[in-house]
Amino acid sequence: MIRQGSRIRVHAQLIRASTDEHFWSEAYDLELRDVLALESDVAQAIANKVQATVTGEEYERLTAVHSVSPEVYENYLKGRFTFDKSNSKLDIDLSIGYFDEAINRDPSFAPAYVGLATSYAALSTIFIGLPPEQPRAKLLNATQKALELDPQSAEAHVILADIRRRQWLWAESESEYKRALALNPSNSAAYLGFAWWLLCQGRFDDALKWAKRGREIDPLAATGSLIGWILFCDRRYDEAIRELQSDLAVRPGDGNALWYLGFVLIASGQAAQAVPPLEKALAVSERSPGVMGVLVRAYSHAGRRADALHSLAELKRRSQSGYLPAAAFVNAYLGLGDNEQARLERAYQEQSNILQFLKVHPYFDPLRDDPGYADLLRRGGLN
Repeated sequence: MIRQGSRIRVHAQLIRASTDEHFWSEAYDLELRDVLALESDVAQAIANKVQATVTGEEYERLTAVHSVSPEVYENYLKGRFTFDKSNSKLDIDLSIGYFDEAINRDPSFAPAYVGLATSYAALSTIFIGLPPEQPRAKLLNATQKALELDPQSAEAHVILADIRRRQWLWAESESEYKRALALNPSNSAAYLGFAWWLLCQGRFDDALKWAKRGREIDPLAATGSLIGWILFCDRRYDEAIRELQSDLAVRPGDGNALWYLGFVLIASGQAAQAVPPLEKALAVSERSPGVMGVLVRAYSHAGRRADALHSLAELKRRSQSGYLPAAAFVNAYLGLGDNEQARLERAYQEQSNILQFLKVHPYFDPLRDDPGYADLLRRGGLN
């Protein structure tokens, strides 16, 4: 893709993977404001060349384009790029700024609302640690606006499915994932989101299959973190470590992959080796409360109890001056072996993301005979 002023030129080509044979190419040259029409033209040309079967609904999606100004589309792309590289609240706030600017310039551009919703979804996690009611309301509003503007947006249906999954509305979530796949069978986010859904139900093999299919469709969008997490929950620690280390070889500064690797190394009896990646994750994430909670566990299991208590004290201090997610304390206290202080009920009241994994998370194993744990499973629809 080459851009010159307000014009853009794209050279598309198809290569047969089995033989490296080059069997189709085409160049497109037009105004940047017509970039979405260009995407539609390229998709239709490729579908025709490979003799793909396109349903009436899919053809309607391919041909229904929205003219967009270069400034709007540029802000949208900047938002996407910034979000994809994000490790902290600062990064995500920057992506939100780009999406907001795109929306201010063109309030009818549905993809910008999808991007905005994706950013707010990230803000509502333990990794960032904002009070949940703040980003969740904005997340739902942005998703609903995207669907109002484009009811056929597979991406928006995936986000709505993710929201319902985190609310433990399992049937509604499953329905939205299937709707997204019906609209776009090649949407990798739908495969990955449904893999999370299957994992929460304890269907490890199915979850792995869907996650790998999502990666086949879009290797750039589907990182190894999800597959590593599925393997971790299935107690396949060596495989999970290899998957996450492969991911980090490509993206060494990815905070989530470093965090997940810490989880797995501790569970596999390598707590001392978990400390460096967790400390690195803590640095790149601006001292994420989620990372710090797991670091407490790593220090404790590595025999560094003084460091564990020091980090726990920091979490407590921060919670006195502002909000801190209950899940950070869940990980910290379970790591210290103090199950009574683990704040699971508060995590339930917050609809903490960690409780999606009540049924499968290895760190909850010491609680599985506790009547209170069984009650949480029931209330979360996971028993």
